[in-house]
Amino acid sequence: MLKFVKNHMESMTGIEIYPIISLLIFFIFFVVLFWWVVSAKKDYINTVSNIPLDNQNDDTL
Repeated sequence: MLKFVKNHMESMTGIEIYPIISLLIFFIFFVVLFWWVVSAKKDYINTVSNIPLDNQNDDTL
């Protein structure tokens, strides 16, 4: 099965760019995520981390 898919992919022209694009998207996403985590303000982190513990919300609709 894999041999069939590999042979089929090799017959396409310009297919070699897709792994490069997917690697760049993956790398850029995690670099941006890392930058956001490092540059996030401590007040925002504390506020968001306390949301699950906040019992002051009314659950009656």
